[in-house]
Amino acid sequence: MKIKTELIKFDQGLDLESGERLDTFDLMVETYGQLNTDKDNGILICHAFSGNHHAAGKTADSAVLGWWDEIIGPGKAIDTDIFFVVCSNNLGGCSGSSGPLSTNPETGESYGKDFPSVSVTDWVNSQKLLTDHLGISKWHMVVGGSLGGMQALQWSISYPKKVKKAGIFATATKSSTQNIAMNEVGREAIRKDKNFMGGDYLKHSVKPKNGLKAARMLGHITYSSEEIMDQKFGRKFQDIKSKIEGTVDYEVENYLQYKGEKFSDTFDANSYILMTKAMDGYDASYSSNGSLENVMKKIQAKLLVVGFDSDWLYPPKRSKEIQLAAMNVDIECSCVILKGDQGHDSFLFASERFVNIIKGFLKSK
Repeated sequence: MKIKTELIKFDQGLDLESGERLDTFDLMVETYGQLNTDKDNGILICHAFSGNHHAAGKTADSAVLGWWDEIIGPGKAIDTDIFFVVCSNNLGGCSGSSGPLSTNPETGESYGKDFPSVSVTDWVNSQKLLTDHLGISKWHMVVGGSLGGMQALQWSISYPKKVKKAGIFATATKSSTQNIAMNEVGREAIRKDKNFMGGDYLKHSVKPKNGLKAARMLGHITYSSEEIMDQKFGRKFQDIKSKIEGTVDYEVENYLQYKGEKFSDTFDANSYILMTKAMDGYDASYSSNGSLENVMKKIQAKLLVVGFDSDWLYPPKRSKEIQLAAMNVDIECSCVILKGDQGHDSFLFASERFVNIIKGFLKSK
């Protein structure tokens, strides 16, 4: 599989929904496969909250498999022998695209907490500029799960003539009150870390690692489900020789400690706050005063909505809400609720039925 990683600079800048403007910005982009002569085999991958541009395979810069490697690659659900696949790190992220870790051209220092607020629509607008840069007039499919699914839906709304098909997986048209509450607890854990320094930790050469760790541990609980955690861990005690932390008693505690520690080593706290705020703020129906049906009238793409029965972060009823609104305005939309062995994270894994559904959708006219 041909993989190319590139940092692309956009000198035309971007006006943001907040009213602020980035006069220039960078997107870290990874591509897989080959764009055909007609430039009509492109698939845009929109990543979830903790994802980035590295969606598949291994590269010279990363020996770690991409976050959707089970789905993207030669012969896989999204076949890179057929399609030209593109994934960019979202603005405000911490994997190369412009964000809090980037240098503010006005000050010569890192943006830190002063990087402007961004939204799901801002991400879509930045990806539209990437689309133009690549010379792609219409995506064969725009697809993503969770926060990426929100982007795929918004692409269909914002740029209806630029999307042939949209894959909207494990997501919702807006975050629930409970979703927002959970995210706020995570943000508060970060803000209360003594090393957060009001968001200016970079200036002090420290990192709010403990807060980030706690936020991620909470997040992992929401990505799973009670049934799955019972199956994986039950109330089994952790072997004393493999304890991550001395206070751990149970295997589930050890697992959360491990996940939190690993995440806190690589993610940026200001990006965490900024991106969860973007997720909380998204409402597909906002421009139509709360009428999802009215806003979906704009859509010309064929939609595939997939939910998972074990997902309690964005439960199946959220997927069905999208399907119902689409049906009521005569938008072609299929909705499938699959058995998920990984809770909310089930969209990351290639079950046989999930793979066949994606392949069938891509082949459909």
